Amino acid sequence: MSTETLQTIKRLTIIATVFVLLGFIVWSVNKRESSLSEGLEIEVEPLANGRNLLTIGDIQKIIQRSFVYNLTEEKVPLGKLKVGEIEKILEAEPFVLDAEVYVDNQNQLYVHVTQRTPILRVIDKDNQTYYMDKTGRQMPMSDHSTARVLVATGEIPAYTPDFQEPRKKHFLKKMFDLTEYIRSDEFLNPMIEQIYVNQFEEFTLIPKVGRQKIIFGKYEDVEDKFNRLELFYAEGMSREGWQKYKTINLKYRKQVVCEKR
Repeated sequence: MSTETLQTIKRLTIIATVFVLLGFIVWSVNKRESSLSEGLEIEVEPLANGRNLLTIGDIQKIIQRSFVYNLTEEKVPLGKLKVGEIEKILEAEPFVLDAEVYVDNQNQLYVHVTQRTPILRVIDKDNQTYYMDKTGRQMPMSDHSTARVLVATGEIPAYTPDFQEPRKKHFLKKMFDLTEYIRSDEFLNPMIEQIYVNQFEEFTLIPKVGRQKIIFGKYEDVEDKFNRLELFYAEGMSREGWQKYKTINLKYRKQVVCEKR
């Protein structure tokens, strides 16, 4: 047998092997997609405080509403379980930050949901109530739990999704930045429980301890104002006590002006 003939046979053998492998892969995929699901396992990762703003039942309803399948009771061909679509639909929900969906080798569908973390509860001037999460996204109130976070009330304008864009110069950006500053500060975070906004876009802070109000004023000279406040609490309050003052005013540069009861 000539060398040329041997090479031809070798090439044909390789081609035949490739076709066999491709056929096997296609058969395996088709068999996998036609096999039936064997149940649904859902995990909702709790927030840091252990609370849940949505439940496993909520996730089941979302999937059933979107795909008409009750996967806890029905066996569905795997080819009809669009894992990517399920993830997109779940991540469009206001309480969901991330969703991971996959089918294991036992044909069970797993759904892992990470919740958005609320950092601020807002009651605006139109009495609309909602949360903001760490990215500034609006979240509705939950039917299952109330998040223990800072509360902002008063003359707060309506929410707009693009409030953080620099060209907008939206007041919500100032309120959100103030919230972030308070949350990130070891002194302020355990101390402040409420932010009030007046008609002049000035802030008043309400502490958890004592009956005094902290008049912060406009969102400017933020670090300087809070440095003065911390120094006053460390020195003035330790001598005079928590109940002596009605207001602590930080609006004036290099001063802390207090009004006694």
